[in-house]
Amino acid sequence: MALRPRPSALRLVPALAAITLAAAACASSSSSSTTAQPSNGSAGAASGKVALLLPETKTTRYEAFDRPYFTAALKQACPNCELSYANADQDSAKQLQQAQAALTNGAKVLVLDPVDGTTAGSIVTQAHAQGAKVISYDRLITGGGDKPDYYLSFDNVKVGELQATELKKQLDAAGKKGQLAWINGSPTDNNATLFAQGAHSVIPKAGADGYTVGYEIATPDWSPDVAQQEMAAAITKLGKANIVGVYAANDGMATGMVTAMQNAGMNPIPPLTGQDAEKAGIQRILAGQQSMTVYKAIKPEATNAAELTADILKGQTPTTVGGLTVQSNATGTNSIPSILLTPVAVTKDNVKDTVIKDGFWKASDVCTGAAATACTQLGIS
Repeated sequence: MALRPRPSALRLVPALAAITLAAAACASSSSSSTTAQPSNGSAGAASGKVALLLPETKTTRYEAFDRPYFTAALKQACPNCELSYANADQDSAKQLQQAQAALTNGAKVLVLDPVDGTTAGSIVTQAHAQGAKVISYDRLITGGGDKPDYYLSFDNVKVGELQATELKKQLDAAGKKGQLAWINGSPTDNNATLFAQGAHSVIPKAGADGYTVGYEIATPDWSPDVAQQEMAAAITKLGKANIVGVYAANDGMATGMVTAMQNAGMNPIPPLTGQDAEKAGIQRILAGQQSMTVYKAIKPEATNAAELTADILKGQTPTTVGGLTVQSNATGTNSIPSILLTPVAVTKDNVKDTVIKDGFWKASDVCTGAAATACTQLGIS
């Protein structure tokens, strides 16, 4: 299926791979159902019931971006499809119940972003038993039952590489050596494992080049509150004067970690990473309180997932989706046909040419408070 050009897609170079389960690891709670109405786009012959099952609400992206983008794209790709939606609020048992309800209601495709990738395989097994297909969306389903039919996400190892590369770049530019506080994402999210893997390929756990990872821990449920507590513990252990850089796996956690650093009197905030290009993260970057974030353009991801869903409901075995090749199983029995998009590092220097240019955020969204002066200097308006 050919995909109409999108501005955000121009900067996303597809990294295509057949991902093995062994190697790859990484709103409200209410459910809703809508029948897509015919649009002016091509309808095709697809029809059927589809369930979009997202994992949590603590990360801004799922309710603000993934859900509306997928809903709109499915209306375009499959006007006769009926979409149901549920968010699991970071509860794997609840997500299982939501998936079972969708299957009982006749869903033929589950677009599933698992709360826990190691146990969500049981959902795939139940879906297959009822003749339904499963797209592992954003996070890979890694075990506990059947493997999913497709995997659609970003190159999550690359995410970590971008984070650590920018962190090291800023530390080197400042000539700073010393202790790093390192706060990873949720231990049940296989993406978090991949982020850490990529980041540690640049800055090893054992330390190098004068850096030492003095404190490292995972954050259950990606909780900003827990991340704040973890950062406070890192400051107590290492001493605030000894921390020269901080790895935060995403922007939500970085919010809590900045609060902990401010409470401890750390000024300025040392080089700090992030991910998801959340509004607060972009504002901190502009204000000089965060070094970078990773922009994963969600619109192409959600749109491709909707178009893949439509192809499946047409009875097709797609070889391309959105103009990207779906690579066939090529690495053994554990491999999954996969499409990965390439993430982009965002710093103060390219905020205007990435998240603002794409319309992910408007200048009026981010150019407030402490970020306003930087917006003026950078010509963001």
